[in-house]
Amino acid sequence: MESILVIGAGFMGSGIAQVCAQAGYRVHLMDIDPVALEKAIASIKWSTEKLSTKGLLAESSTTILDRIAPEDTLEGAARAQWVVEAALEVEELKRDIFQELDRLAPADTPLASNTSSIPITRIAQATQHPERVLGLHFFGPVPLMGLVEVVKGEKTTGDVFNRGVYFVKSLGKTPVRVHRDIPCFVMNRIFAAAFREAVDLVDQGIVSPEDVDVGMKLGYGWNAGPFEIADNAGLDTYVLIGKAMKALGEEGFISKSEFIERMVAEGRLGRKVGKGFYRYTSEGKRVPWDRDD
Repeated sequence: MESILVIGAGFMGSGIAQVCAQAGYRVHLMDIDPVALEKAIASIKWSTEKLSTKGLLAESSTTILDRIAPEDTLEGAARAQWVVEAALEVEELKRDIFQELDRLAPADTPLASNTSSIPITRIAQATQHPERVLGLHFFGPVPLMGLVEVVKGEKTTGDVFNRGVYFVKSLGKTPVRVHRDIPCFVMNRIFAAAFREAVDLVDQGIVSPEDVDVGMKLGYGWNAGPFEIADNAGLDTYVLIGKAMKALGEEGFISKSEFIERMVAEGRLGRKVGKGFYRYTSEGKRVPWDRDD
């Protein structure tokens, strides 16, 4: 059984760990925060039990959970056939992680980042072997979304890139091949253009987030509206992405308003805290956004 090290036990990392375990891989889920690890395991248990009751899993929740081992160091890289980093969207942090991974992981182990905005080439520069670094940009919630961008950095070998495509397929996901490394890659650049306009329209009081989401779903066939997507990802994540984009000279993809920054300052981080562009009940039900709330 191949071993996967997933770094970061947040919304994305826990989802990546779950789909890897569902695909039969042995998973080492690493985070320095024991509370985050505890929450991640509980979240995976809840998710797999729910999927199981719907008949969407070939194995029991218990069998899948038994493949996941929580860890608090990067030492698991030494026995991993794949490493997927899903830490905070902070370039310096990711570069530090990859420098250490490059030292620990076997020479033939690909090192992947789940970054959604930072060029893979910049992260790979922190390593002695940039040819084995690539992007695997999952979309959340990972267990339900079928898409993963496979991103080739400037020095990523064709073999590692192709192995990334195969790995994504082994998880039951569909790869989108990104052959040239640019900030935000492909899908997020397209989404960012729409989300920038949507945020500005809401901030100006022209429309509500709920009506934008309904319009995009009914008018353009989106499965989820832009504000539903933002709440699921976490608005604090969008703030970090915005900072990363500004540092890369890509301000054109960012809303000029400080609407989201204000929401984050007020503690409205999205679904994970029960309030964002929507409010969420204790059962996780989404209820309409109230601008005066």
